[in-house]
Amino acid sequence: MPAEPPRVGSVRKRKSTPKRKSTPKRKRNARAATEPAAPLRLSPATLRTGLLTGALAVTAQWAVQAEPSARLDVLFATGAHLTGLLAGYGILVMLFLMARVPAVEHGVGADRIARRHAIGGRYVLSLCAGHALLALCGYAAHAGTDLLSAALDLLGYPGIAAATVGTALLGAVGVSSARAVRRRVPHETWRAVHLLTYLGAALAFAHQLAGPDVAGSVLTLWLWALAHATVAVLLVWYRLVVPVRQALRHSLRVIDVRTEGPGVVSVVVQGIGLDELRAEPGQFFRWRFLRRRLWHTALPFSLSAPVRDDTLRITVKAAGDHTRRMRRLRPGTRVLATGPFGALTAHRRTRRKVLLLAGGVGITPLRALFETLPGGPGDLTLLYRAGSAEQLVLRAELEAIAASRQAGLHFLLGRSDAAFDMLAPQSLRNLVPDLAEHDVYLCGPPGMSAAATAALVRAGVPQERIHTECFTY
Repeated sequence: MPAEPPRVGSVRKRKSTPKRKSTPKRKRNARAATEPAAPLRLSPATLRTGLLTGALAVTAQWAVQAEPSARLDVLFATGAHLTGLLAGYGILVMLFLMARVPAVEHGVGADRIARRHAIGGRYVLSLCAGHALLALCGYAAHAGTDLLSAALDLLGYPGIAAATVGTALLGAVGVSSARAVRRRVPHETWRAVHLLTYLGAALAFAHQLAGPDVAGSVLTLWLWALAHATVAVLLVWYRLVVPVRQALRHSLRVIDVRTEGPGVVSVVVQGIGLDELRAEPGQFFRWRFLRRRLWHTALPFSLSAPVRDDTLRITVKAAGDHTRRMRRLRPGTRVLATGPFGALTAHRRTRRKVLLLAGGVGITPLRALFETLPGGPGDLTLLYRAGSAEQLVLRAELEAIAASRQAGLHFLLGRSDAAFDMLAPQSLRNLVPDLAEHDVYLCGPPGMSAAATAALVRAGVPQERIHTECFTY
């Protein structure tokens, strides 16, 4: 089936407006004092620098305490000490990334955090395995026995036995996160297994406090315990206290469920004082609907419209049992929404002109940005990729926004296996001639996002000006 030609939203002429009178300085200052402060954001570079600095500090601590020796057992023990300290620090970093600290979530972005968490988890498991193997070899060399006998002797120490159980739990989490396993495991099961991370980390922490590298210095012991206590407080506060407080404060309830297209619905939720959440267009919440067969799972969905009149709106495509059941939500259903999260917001913008590139239901965060991003006529362009006109979501709203803002709107319709690639570099340049001068906000299925990113780079858009977030777990 040939692709339909792109459609462009209608354009209205810009009305001339009278020149505004200058605002007195005192009034400007008073207005600025009443406006909420911008949320704190930790940049990816700052986070990376901080984590690397911590790793160097841990390595320096090991170097200060290391005793040079050519004895085989000492060499094994020295390596075990380094890998053990770095593994403990890595576990602490993994917990910190799981804490949902707003400054990190808003500045780095949920997808980058998830990727770093996944990569870091592999390093942590490798360090744990290396620590266990080196410690075993060192003990065997020191006692002059074989590895099996050394292992049985070591497991007789309660701290080592606890650390072994903790390592096994972390290994189970790692196996469940492997791509081949994760695709076959229900999301609820995957999340439940991930809770074992906390127990594994606690058992490992108890082992660390008894080890010579931490317990050998009072200062090191206090600093190590303080770092773990800080991360524990962040976890409890942002993953437990804040969500409960938000639920009690804002009292969210479903007020409407609207059909937007085949298998797609919008859920409108109303609450109290939602402006206090300071949710920005492009961000998402983790939603938990308190009704049978839905309450046990919280999934991330982006806001598909700006917050107004104390209402939040999400637009969801049926992609599994959970999302299919959301079509049967009834007005009055209580909702727990944790957030906002995500960095796909206006603060990433670096250019006057912006291209919004959406695929499928990925239109939801970009629809909110399309309405709210500052810009004059011709500054904003939205490309919306879908298989057919029937699959377009929120089409009437997009056309109305394009007309009122004099923005470009193109619907790229057709099968993904069509002979003509509508997301090829030349095709994108034909639709947006000065493409290389744009910031690009991209949201869509993983395959489409990867192909579009590669095409944008080949078309001359620098990688750092392509802003995207992916919610696959």
